[in-house]
Formats: sequence, C-alpha cells, structure tokens
Amino acid sequence: MIRGTTLAVVALCIAGVLPSAHAQAKKEPFTAERSWKIQRIGAPTLSRDGRTIIAPVTRFAMEEDKSYADLWIWNADGSGQRRLTTDAANEGAPTISPDGKYVAFTSQRGDDKAPQLYVMPLGGGEARRLTKLATGVQSPKWFADGKRLAFVSRVFADLPLADQGKRLDERKDRKMTAMVWDGGPISAWDQYLDERQFHVFSVAFDAAVDSAELPAVRALTQPTGLQLPRGAVQDTDGHFAISPDGRELAFVADSDPAINRSNNDVFTVAIAADGSGGKDARNLTGANKASDSGPQYSPDGRYLSFVQQRIRGFYADKGRLMLQDRREGTARELFADWDRSAGGLVWSRDSRRLYGAIDDAGTVRVYDLPLDGTPRKVTASASFSALAVSDSGAMVGLRESFVEPPTLVRIDPGSGAATKLSTINDALLAATELGTYESVTYTGANGKDIQMWVNYPPGFDRSRKYPFFMLIHGGPHNAITDGMAFRWNAQVFGSWGYVTAWPNFHGSSGFGQAFADSINPEWAEQPYQDVIKAADWFAAQPWIDRERMVAGGGSYGGYLTTLILGREHPFKALVAHAAVYNLYGQYAADFSSEAPRFGGFWEGDNRAVLERNSPHLGAAAFKTPTLVVHGQSDLRVPVNHGLELYHTLLNKGVPSRYVYYPNENHWVLKPQNSVFWYQQVGKWFEEHNPSK
Repeated sequence: MIRGTTLAVVALCIAGVLPSAHAQAKKEPFTAERSWKIQRIGAPTLSRDGRTIIAPVTRFAMEEDKSYADLWIWNADGSGQRRLTTDAANEGAPTISPDGKYVAFTSQRGDDKAPQLYVMPLGGGEARRLTKLATGVQSPKWFADGKRLAFVSRVFADLPLADQGKRLDERKDRKMTAMVWDGGPISAWDQYLDERQFHVFSVAFDAAVDSAELPAVRALTQPTGLQLPRGAVQDTDGHFAISPDGRELAFVADSDPAINRSNNDVFTVAIAADGSGGKDARNLTGANKASDSGPQYSPDGRYLSFVQQRIRGFYADKGRLMLQDRREGTARELFADWDRSAGGLVWSRDSRRLYGAIDDAGTVRVYDLPLDGTPRKVTASASFSALAVSDSGAMVGLRESFVEPPTLVRIDPGSGAATKLSTINDALLAATELGTYESVTYTGANGKDIQMWVNYPPGFDRSRKYPFFMLIHGGPHNAITDGMAFRWNAQVFGSWGYVTAWPNFHGSSGFGQAFADSINPEWAEQPYQDVIKAADWFAAQPWIDRERMVAGGGSYGGYLTTLILGREHPFKALVAHAAVYNLYGQYAADFSSEAPRFGGFWEGDNRAVLERNSPHLGAAAFKTPTLVVHGQSDLRVPVNHGLELYHTLLNKGVPSRYVYYPNENHWVLKPQNSVFWYQQVGKWFEEHNPSK
C-alpha cells in the first residue's frame, strides 16, 4: 500500500515557473552544467527595523572552475534588489549593525593572507578593514550597542596575535612536514588539525574614526583556558553569543579532559568594558554528560536558550530546547513531550518565543515555539532555513523545494505565507524543463510507515514505462527534505528520463527519537528492508520498467548500496560514492577518536554486530556492476574504503569502474569535477542499464 500527496503544481507555482505550453517547448533540460548556472543565496541578515536584507550570492564560472561571492541587498517590501559589493574578492558572513547604517562582512581583499573583517556604510562609501590577522576571521557578530564586533579566529594559543603569521610562514616553508598528536580529534572532514584553537575575539568599531591604524583586538575566550570545539571547521556561528548589554559571552567548549571523549557544555564569561574576556568561566550545563550547543540570548537579556542532548555519543539524539533564566539562575526544558529536535532557532524581538527551522517528516518547517505554550507549525509545504527576525516582528529566510533553489522570502509568522523577494534565478528557471514530485508513504520494515519523495521527469506520462533510480541518502541520521540538492540532483537524473525516489528509511531524522535511534547499533537490516520494499512497490507500477532499475548513494548511502550489493536486490547497476565499505576500516575515520557509544569492536558482542552489518563480509555474493567513487581528501570515510571495494570487485570479476578525485573530499564540490561525476554516472547507466 502506498499513499501520496502530489506537490507538483504547488512546487512549480512556488518557483514562479509555471509556463505556457508554447514556452514549454523551448525549455532547456536541467543538465548538470545548467545546475551550476544557478546562483546560490546564503544566509540573510535583516536590519532591526525590518526594511533591509543583505545576503551573500555565489555564482560559478565553469571555465575557470571557480566561484565568486558578492553581497546583495534587498528591500524587505519587495521593491528592489541589487548587488552591493563588486570587489574581485569573495565576501561572506554579512551582519547589519544595530543602527542599520553599516554591514560587517568577511573578505580576503588585496594583500590579505586570510579573510579579514570589513565594515561598509550602507548609505554609500568604501569598505573599511578592521583586522589584519594572519589566522583570519569568521563568524562576525555585532555587540548590541554597535560599538564592537565579536568574531572567531583559529589561533596558536601560546603566541600573541602579532606572531601568528611568523609561525604559519615557518611551517609553510620548512622541509620537515610531520605532525604529532597525543589526543584527539586529529582531523575533521577534509583537514588535519594542528594545535591551533578556535577562540572568540572582539574589536572596536567607531564610525567617527577614519584612521589607517587598526583598532586593538581583544581576546574573549582565551583567558578562560577553554576553546570552541576543535572539530568546528565547517561552522562556528552557533558556538557563541553576546548578551544584549555586552557584558557577557556565552560559548560552547569541551569540559571533558579525556583524550578520547568530549562533552560540549555551555559556558559564560564576563566581558570587560574594553571588550576583553575574564578568566573565570561558569559552566551552565556541567551536570549533562552529553552535548549542549547553540547558546542564544533573548533580546531582553533575561534568558539564555540552548539545545541539549542526553545520549552521549549519539549525534542525532533529540535536541531539547532549554531555557536558562538568568535572573533566577534556573534552567528548564521546553516542550519535553515534543518529538522533534530544536534547530535553526531565532528569538522574537519581544523575547516571548523562539522560531525554529525544524526537520519535520521530510520537510524543514518554520515552527513558533512560545515560552509558555506548545509548538505550532507555521509553514506547510517547501522547506525553510536561515531565519531572521526584526524588531517589528518581520521575518525573512530562505525557501526551497526540489524544483526551487534557495530563494529569499518574507514570511508571515502568523499564517506562514511566504512572499518571494529574490529573482536572480528566475530567468534561468523559466527557461529550464523541470519535473514534478510528490511525497508518498509506504509500508517498510516491521510494518512501519516510511515517507519517501518521488521525482518524476519532465512530461511524465503514466502510459509509458520509465527507468528507475533509487537514491539512498547518507547520514544515516538525517533526512531528505523538500529542497534542491546540488549533489545527487533528482532534476538532473530526471533530464535523463529517470523516475527517482528518496526513501526516508529507518534511522532518518525528523520522524521522532525512536525512529532515528531504531537502527543503532544494527545499521543494516531495517534500512535494507525499507529500500527493497520501496523497490518492490515501484517494480509493480505500470509506468516503471522493472528491468531498468538502478540504485546508489554516498557516505552511509554508499554503505547501504554496498550492503545491497551483497544481498538480494532488483537493481541492474549500482553507484557507491564515499561508501563505508568495511566497518573495521571506519575506525580510521575522523570522528573515531571519540570512544564509541556502544564500545569498540573488541568489547562484548560487538564483533558479531560488525560482522552482521559490515558490507565487505558480503563480498561472496557480489555480482552487480558497480561504479565506485571516492576523494583523496575524504577523512569522514577514508579513501581506503573505495580502494578496497574496487579491488574486491576486480578480483571477483564483477564489472566495475573507479572514479578517483585527488582534490575532492567527502563530496564533489568543484564545478568541473561535479559535471564529470554526473557524466560518469550517466555513462555507467548507459552501459549497464541501457534502454531497449
């Protein structure tokens, strides 16, 4: 049995690209090359009066294999948009000053050796550089009075800021290249971590000062002896916050001294009048041995919210919304019975509620989270992220769907109605053939309902038969939500004529705590059954060619693909990208410096668990043609997994091909490499799943 909710026409209307029949005939297919013509809007910043929005926009130059990011500005009433910066350097992380007159951002301009902090007047004028740090600047935030900014830099804690560059240059130029560790983590995603630490600093800003001399930078977290999480190489924004009166910093740091465990807690420390931090940090969450994160002060200064998990070693544990009453010195959990994780949070200006972009059953919905009340869904269809709220209560964010790239919108916090503000991709989308999609629910393992997104190719006709591509998501503890992925893009596969499906199998997020944790530590069986049951349903459809079914995935999706490779399945060809192939080998991954939640493979019955769940032990049954893809810089799933899988297939005489990227990590992120990836996948299917 399968139940569906068709979103096709709704989605096309959201994107603003519902065309006439005449225009439809002139449209171009949604190829991989065309997907890289889409300009990508980043997180917006909103002025406190709610009138002005600024966001970074990234465009790609395929021939140069490069990206360029500028800041764009919009009027919140929808009356206009324009490019704000035109410098050759990339700009990012914009934040509008409390008085609405300036925007601070990061950029690496001129002779900058790393991104620096710049401030530019919105009324006209040149950008002014506030820092010149060899270690660079990220995550800028204004103090509420507009007289200082806080930011993060990754520094050598034993050196003054002025001497950081000398050590970096010495290491760059020396012939001896060894690195040494005696604790973890030693790496994160695609880079090895030296002894540098993420720390929060502050710098003064005075609009009246016009001087070539840069203001002094003050250390906020270094005096405490604590550092932001070492593995935060992708984002530090959510790891610190400044109180509205500018007198206190809340930040996240590891409180566990063990070399093979971490316990991220929320700390607070006093900020002096000159912008420097005190030595005595207070741990607000020391009683909780699992992760605490995302501190945010309420605008009135009374509360500090944060997100708390309770299961140590489970990154997808329910994120509980916690509220610290700074006046009373007490903390309480909001919505203890709500079976969703708090995330994407922002305070309302009246300090009576938070809004969140919540992973919710295959969609990222805006939720109203009142301090006294119950969670309320604000939006229904499409997915939303990067929320920002003004003093007047105006809300903006990014909206996206399978057929709409991230688009700047104004959101009504009451009704959830969204008004489109950005039009930078409209012409391209209007000239592009887009498919349709719907959400369906089918019966999976143990008789449980499984939500799945189905994407249909342009001009889908139920009287015809189509090839089918089962897309298997990674994680495993995340979900495929209604949004435009720029890797594994269903619209690109649809341009090849494929129907595609993304099942949110057991273990996926957004469907409750029990569902997410149901596959631990037994990763294999329930997701395998969910995928096979979905394939069985598609094979029974009159519009699917059951002899032309293929499957593939990356990371955990690659794991499940290689597990399927050794079991019964209906697929004619497989794609295993960044696949976890050997669970013993995965102990070399970047997150493996943490003591495992269920213990090591040498403990108790864990060896039997690994042997039931490791794909490499199913090699005797390998017979399906498999395309193997891996990047050298992948430290999340080290490259040995791809090599082991490929060599096993070679030794067994199974048709296989190995696509290796010496300059990619866990993902394929460079434009030309991405296009080549799609070309290789398409070629593999042409060879092993040809049309009749």
